[in-house]
Amino acid sequence: MSTRSRHVELAARPRGWPVASDFRLAETTVPEPASGQALVRNLVMSLDPGMRPRMNDVRSYLPPYQLGQPLDGEAIGEVVQSRSGLLRPGDIVLHRLGWREHALLDAGSVTRVDVGAAPVNAYLGVLGTAGLTAYVGLTESARVHPGDTVWISAASGAVGQVAGQLARLRSAGRVIGSAGSAEKVSRLIDELGFDAAFNYHDGRVRDLLARAAPEGIDVYFDNVGGDHLEAAIAAANVHARFVICGAMSAYNELDPPAAPRNLGLVIGKRLTLQGLLVFDHLPLRDQFIAEVAPLVATGALRYRESVIAGLDNAAAAFIQMLRGETHGKTLVQLTPP
Repeated sequence: MSTRSRHVELAARPRGWPVASDFRLAETTVPEPASGQALVRNLVMSLDPGMRPRMNDVRSYLPPYQLGQPLDGEAIGEVVQSRSGLLRPGDIVLHRLGWREHALLDAGSVTRVDVGAAPVNAYLGVLGTAGLTAYVGLTESARVHPGDTVWISAASGAVGQVAGQLARLRSAGRVIGSAGSAEKVSRLIDELGFDAAFNYHDGRVRDLLARAAPEGIDVYFDNVGGDHLEAAIAAANVHARFVICGAMSAYNELDPPAAPRNLGLVIGKRLTLQGLLVFDHLPLRDQFIAEVAPLVATGALRYRESVIAGLDNAAAAFIQMLRGETHGKTLVQLTPP
């Protein structure tokens, strides 16, 4: 028997900051699984800043969202029907067909998660793609060394909150974070153990960073781009390593941002700037889980989530996240926990 389900689709391509009318809640019929497929009832879905560029009609590492079609992204759900020996009803699985209540999936495209080892939501945040991004950025790209001074931008977000703590746990000499409110700055220091933090609204980022890191920085984990990247280049020590993970400052701008005006310093300082796509590092997922899950279980690595209830509120929650009004990982609870 087919299943009635709702999904969120892209109604219009945003011009600058997304608005509610750019999204549409629609109803559809999901057919029964064919051989090798499973029907999954989604429990919780992820909202990520990287979804915003896909709403533009431009080529990137992932295809753009299509008008009138359901959005997608990571989600965790429960198998309700299966025609595959790989899955059975009741299994909890991670997949990439979020923004909908039910998903029809090839059994080989999902990952079963161990709900006994960690809360379900954790597999979309601290133990999910966000956590893995932080992990590979510090261990594979920047290769943080004991004593390094590390700066994390957007440090209270899903990736930043993990990256800063992992840097500290790997004996970085000084961990600095930046965020967009006094509340978030306080949390970075008081709850997550950052050595220093600043609100980037409080002045020129270059000046704020210079005060927080008077001896310069050795590693920069960039989630913002723009003036933050320019400030990092100015503060960088010779042979500093930059992990370029995101450019949130540009996602909602109509005009392309000016490049950092001090790129010439990259040469003299012999900086390494490396782009990071977590999809290149998925084989490290088991290693990451084995190392980080015990830290989460013991409380050595802390995290925060902003959980919004209901698919009806997903678009509004996405806009809130882009405006910095959520904390940590932003999730939408699709069914009661």
